[in-house]
Amino acid sequence: MLTELRIADLGVIDDAVLEFGSGFTVVTGETGAGKTMVVSGLNLLIGGRADTGLVRVGAERALLEGRLTADATLTAAVDEVGGALDDGEVLLTRVLTSSRSRARVGGVQVPLPQLAEMVGERVTVHGQSEQVRLGSPDRQRDVLDAFAGPEHQARLATYRARWTERRGWLAERAALAGQAQARARELALLEFGLAEIEKAAPRPGEDEELQGEARRLQATDDLRLAARTALVALAGDDDAVDDVPSTLGLVAAARRGLAAARDDDPELATLAGRLDEVGYLLDDLAGDLASYLASLDADPARLEWIAGRLAELQALTRKYGPGVDAVLAWAERAATDAARLAGSDDRIAELDAALAGANAELADLGRALGERRRAAASDLAGRVEAELGALALPRARLVFDVTDAGELGPHGGDQVSLLFTANPGSAPAPLARVASGGELSRVRLALEVVLAAGNEGHTFVFDEVDAGVGGAVALEIGRRLARLAQHAQVIVVTHLAQVAAFADRHYVVHKADDGQVTTSGIREVADADRAAELARMMAGLEGTYAARAHAAELLAEARR
Repeated sequence: MLTELRIADLGVIDDAVLEFGSGFTVVTGETGAGKTMVVSGLNLLIGGRADTGLVRVGAERALLEGRLTADATLTAAVDEVGGALDDGEVLLTRVLTSSRSRARVGGVQVPLPQLAEMVGERVTVHGQSEQVRLGSPDRQRDVLDAFAGPEHQARLATYRARWTERRGWLAERAALAGQAQARARELALLEFGLAEIEKAAPRPGEDEELQGEARRLQATDDLRLAARTALVALAGDDDAVDDVPSTLGLVAAARRGLAAARDDDPELATLAGRLDEVGYLLDDLAGDLASYLASLDADPARLEWIAGRLAELQALTRKYGPGVDAVLAWAERAATDAARLAGSDDRIAELDAALAGANAELADLGRALGERRRAAASDLAGRVEAELGALALPRARLVFDVTDAGELGPHGGDQVSLLFTANPGSAPAPLARVASGGELSRVRLALEVVLAAGNEGHTFVFDEVDAGVGGAVALEIGRRLARLAQHAQVIVVTHLAQVAAFADRHYVVHKADDGQVTTSGIREVADADRAAELARMMAGLEGTYAARAHAAELLAEARR
């Protein structure tokens, strides 16, 4: 239930606060005073589409604030977004500027669709556009589904979920089928590349390894000369004519020179030990150099084979990567892609099987939805006709015509049309085509009264629900709104005293001298002030005895 609404700088309203209670609240006022801004403000507060042109001239922004009693579901939703309650109520805020619109729930900013989802099911705003919507088949189907009960709505939710899933499968299958030739070309290219790489069978790092070996084979003579020169310097040359001292010989002489005296001084013994280590290292190094020289082989045949192998690997690296490792990485990715492409036909077969199952399930659900809609259509039409009889349309007929649409759609396989006639001699025809504005208003109200039985605690907001009617019909509309208020909170903007008289709480909107509505421009009236307002609404006369007497009589009738 809405408990409070604040409007600042919206339309002609400067700053105004309205407090709501349970039951029936009415808002009246002279034409152009800003009554409709109350409905506009409520609509914005529950996530309605913003019109930045509603910001009051001269103001930078419009502000809407409201308080909504929080039930368990709303409390959980507010907790989920990180908001907070205030004494069991959630504060809703909507700010409009010339360039943007922002919303807050429980002090936390939320996207407008989320605001509408959180509170839209608790508050229904019916402006004059709702009468236009009531003429559309989609809205008529929604009304029938709302009456059909929670089990039907649960089945409808299941149907819609399966329909959405099936639509995704259809899109995926169409994409796969439409890209069959492109997939075949891509798969052929991948398989060719994989076969080429498999034939060459490169090893990780093979190209760098072979390039190093080729450089070694090409430089065999230089390597042999360098190694022999070092070996001769270390160990001497047995083939040399002159006796040139070698490094090993000189080290050996140094070791012998220290050997006789090393026992006489520990420090010299340490140096002698280090010289021994140098001798051992040089011996090992000379042996390794000799082994290296023995291993050097020009091997032209091996060099030729390496050149051919490198050319084979380069043919791969030109196509698939800068090196053998990159080629192998490409092959790994290509194998995965090829498996996926090759499995597309399998995926199409899986989708066909899933679609067959979904089609059968949707057909069963669609039949069940149609049966329930047809059963609910007769019941709902009968109840609405009874309400229309009380609204001065005693001979009106209303028919929810449920027919087979010929194919399944997102809401089932039915087409719903709301047919209406106000005269017994005329066959029912589409509501939007044959109903007058006043008849549309009464049909809409009758539907809400009937549907309200399943909306305990809901808030209904009506703007111009009494359009095109007056007199005794207006009295009956007031009675029906009062009956609706027994199950739900009802807020009505009206210009008819006959409707306003039935309200539990009455607000009047009036202009100040400058044409704006200030804080005091929306005030609650009761007792004599309320009678004066009703007198003004009926005759434009507040002070005459006859007008006040008529107003008092009207209030007495409403109380009965």
